[in-house]
Amino acid sequence: MKRRGLTLALSLTLAGASALASCSTQGQDDGGASSLSNETSSSTPAEATPTSTSPASPTQSSTASPTQSAQDRVPEELRAKAASLMVVGVTDFDTALQALELGVGGIFVPSWADSSIFTEPGRDIAALRERIDRPFSVSIDFEGGRVQRHTNVFGEWPSPRVMTQGTPEEVRGMGYDMGTSLREHGVTVDFAPLLDVDVAGLDIVGDRAFGTDAQTVATYGAAFAQGLVDAGVTPTYKHFPGHGQASGDTHLGEAITPPLAELEQLDLVPYTMALTEVPEASVMVGHMVVPGLGDGQTPSTLNPAAYELLRSGKYPGGTPFDGLVVTDDMSGMRAISDRMGTAEAVTAAISAGADQVLWSTGDSIEASINQVVGAVEAGEIPQERIDEAALRVQQQYLHEGL
Repeated sequence: MKRRGLTLALSLTLAGASALASCSTQGQDDGGASSLSNETSSSTPAEATPTSTSPASPTQSSTASPTQSAQDRVPEELRAKAASLMVVGVTDFDTALQALELGVGGIFVPSWADSSIFTEPGRDIAALRERIDRPFSVSIDFEGGRVQRHTNVFGEWPSPRVMTQGTPEEVRGMGYDMGTSLREHGVTVDFAPLLDVDVAGLDIVGDRAFGTDAQTVATYGAAFAQGLVDAGVTPTYKHFPGHGQASGDTHLGEAITPPLAELEQLDLVPYTMALTEVPEASVMVGHMVVPGLGDGQTPSTLNPAAYELLRSGKYPGGTPFDGLVVTDDMSGMRAISDRMGTAEAVTAAISAGADQVLWSTGDSIEASINQVVGAVEAGEIPQERIDEAALRVQQQYLHEGL
């Protein structure tokens, strides 16, 4: 079956141009310090030929069970395990190589990075994989609309809100076309789509959300995510347990949601469908403070009760989730950075239940590894917490064919 995603993307971009132009682009992305505005480029969108619904071919396969294969790949040394739980921002080939040589489990390419890391032979992602003799993830923020990075490489796509002018199947095709372009350049994880419901008029959400009602967000979010999976890219649902009704923008400071009981009636509803529809997706926990969740004062990324809620599925219509859970940016967002430094935040998030911790600045890598290792050796973080997180990291690599 032919994909119609690219054709639809181009037509919706033209049809929605005036609407997009009216949307504010003030704010910051999940990587922290940059504007939500797209990279500007005079080039035409990169080609992403819509051909098939089949997933991209993995680079390797195994007849062993996925869990056993993943278990066999988990590093034995504590320091290597701890490092594998970290995803750090890089700016170019050299900073990426340096971070990977320190053992991090993944690199994140923010808007301010040099795009040549995707295109320059000998200094691109493929070259990094030749130099680093182990799997690692390559992630990016690529939602469409205001949040799409390095469009000179990957092409330009309409916002999620504009995407909903098409059918869910067409949006799945658009996700496939987008994912194909990402994967062809080495990206394995897309920190998209949002499952936030746009009900409070927050600029940080706005047209990044698929809609103002939970059912639309769930239907189109899952369709988009499935398209990425079809292309061999891991989608990431965000921002659990829901940013749509928060009091503000976590990039700028503390943001408080309504009580958990209210989130259960709206913000958590998309997760009841999307996690079941696309179980290959990971989930990003946001920094919102949720009254009634744990102590009701701690940002969700640092709150064990938030991870327990996600893992247990103990909310109306929820199902247990055993996939990979990643944090929102721990270094470039003031909801966290106003409270603590990067290494402390990384350690606290892993202790709380995160499988991977994301920080966009890419600094304090060795300090973060040292602090996590020290916390385990001191008995502050159980060894089992590190082991289960490291296993999920390896399972995600296998899903991506790494």
